[in-house]
Amino acid sequence: MTGTLRNRRGLLAGSLAVTAALALSACGGSSDSSDEGSSGSGGGTHTVKTAMGDVKVPDAPKRVVVLDTAELDSALTLGVKPVGATHADVKSGFLDYLPKDQVAGIKDVGAMMTPNLESIAALKPDLILTSKIRHGDKYDELKKIAPTVMTENTGYPWKANFQVHADALGKKAEAKMVTADYASHVADVTKALGGKAKTAATEVNMVRFVEGADIRIYGKKNYIGTILADVGLGRPAITDKAKDGFSYDVSPEKIDLADADAVFHSTYGDPKKSKETQTTGSGLWKNMSAVKKGKVFAVDDQLWIQGIGYTAADRILNELLTDLK
Repeated sequence: MTGTLRNRRGLLAGSLAVTAALALSACGGSSDSSDEGSSGSGGGTHTVKTAMGDVKVPDAPKRVVVLDTAELDSALTLGVKPVGATHADVKSGFLDYLPKDQVAGIKDVGAMMTPNLESIAALKPDLILTSKIRHGDKYDELKKIAPTVMTENTGYPWKANFQVHADALGKKAEAKMVTADYASHVADVTKALGGKAKTAATEVNMVRFVEGADIRIYGKKNYIGTILADVGLGRPAITDKAKDGFSYDVSPEKIDLADADAVFHSTYGDPKKSKETQTTGSGLWKNMSAVKKGKVFAVDDQLWIQGIGYTAADRILNELLTDLK
């Protein structure tokens, strides 16, 4: 599986390189916030509308700290290397889909839900990016360290959040190029899958095995749901039962409810403890039409579920095309 994912990721290298080149040419160079001794904006500031009200930030922040995976994806997508970032609950620390050269040198400031405030302060940031749902309870402490820009939530509103991140980073022009490139990529994938009508007639489900929780059949109001909708793929009726549009949770004994023309699945945690091993070895799973037709695909949880940004989304689009074509 790892080798297959690596090969698929290579398909997008050219596209990302073009986007990066355009972004660099637009701003006259990279905005690497790890440059020591940089003063940030050179004195200029602008105001960003956030979940916590208006926040004044440097026009061109140089020492950025991000406290969640979406914010890290946004910053790197826009050509900004943070000086610090929290780590996700994965063995690798920063998510594996992110290019190693882009995350090299970023200071780990603790676990996502429990960032080390002293480590953050020691980096002398001029901007902190996160969300209210993750760190709203720490806002008063964070804003004493540096201007802190929080979105309300994460996941489903990722596109709107990206625009807030871009505004805070002084990268609104680059953001327009990123979103235009994504829209073009989506259109290419839909066309390659046979066009809008054929794509809409293909019903797809996303299943996530989670250690310590029930199995999730993902609905439409989440990160991966928006990408599937952008491509124009159909979704089975079961997705309409998802709580708050997020997921419809089932036991292994009801996994057949996840059947569709194609089923993608990922695992968070240990395969046995998450019930993946038990479920995918069961008769119910093996009798699903998607399984019998060879249309079940194991995918990288870090990429498909945890990344929550345009760099991750572009790679997911390539995998959708490879699997469904």
